[in-house]
Amino acid sequence: MRGTAALLVTLLTLWTGGVRADPYIIIQSTTSTENSGLFDAILPPFEAATGIEARVVAVGTGQAIRNAERGDGDVLFVHDTAAEEAFVAAGFGAARHDVMYNDFVIVGPASDPAGIEGMKDVTDALTGIAEAGVTFVSRGDESGTHRAELRLWSKAGIGGQNPQWHRETGSGMGATLNVAVGLDGYTLTDRATWVAFGNKGAHRVLVEGDPALFNQYGVIAVAAAPSSSADAAEAFVAWITGEDGQAAIGAFRVDGQQVFFPNAQP
Repeated sequence: MRGTAALLVTLLTLWTGGVRADPYIIIQSTTSTENSGLFDAILPPFEAATGIEARVVAVGTGQAIRNAERGDGDVLFVHDTAAEEAFVAAGFGAARHDVMYNDFVIVGPASDPAGIEGMKDVTDALTGIAEAGVTFVSRGDESGTHRAELRLWSKAGIGGQNPQWHRETGSGMGATLNVAVGLDGYTLTDRATWVAFGNKGAHRVLVEGDPALFNQYGVIAVAAAPSSSADAAEAFVAWITGEDGQAAIGAFRVDGQQVFFPNAQP
């Protein structure tokens, strides 16, 4: 062990009289990090380096933030920067740190009835879907993906989407993708979940590359975390934003494809 994470674990050991009783943390995170398999790849080296067990609760970003506000978690690891900054400003977390990024994409049927394939402007694509009145499936769950979708609809000047073609699942990304495939509809998804998704059928990525589809993830140690796990939470933040954690994120692949890109600041 080395660096800040190792120092915090050493302090935690001294604080408990030299006998550390298997500390653990609860990470409130998103379905995208869980469904992609990221945590299965990066948590074992964290646990091996620190002796701290990490338990993940994977829900939409909005629910993860509400859980953390109640103190039902030690670390918040989500992807809605504005909401994360508001969480810290309200005193629920000490500081927010960039961790990694990827992007959102619009996926849809190969037949592409809205004619949006290859568009580089996501607002033009959403306008095309709305004007064609073809099925668009939304998570509708206040997740980071859903909030990004709402911002994109607003940017396109489209509000109060017509329920005849705009369907909400109230579910996670994997379930929403299943509905979109089943209804032969379009949806917005993070790329990592799409690459890992096993039921693509004839669906494929139709719109990508617009800077508006940038998807930043952040990490916060929760201020309301029990004092017994506060040092362990800070150790995770130090590790995931440090050299070893960033390298673990960068090394993660799904079907040989890098789907998350580390960008924590020193």
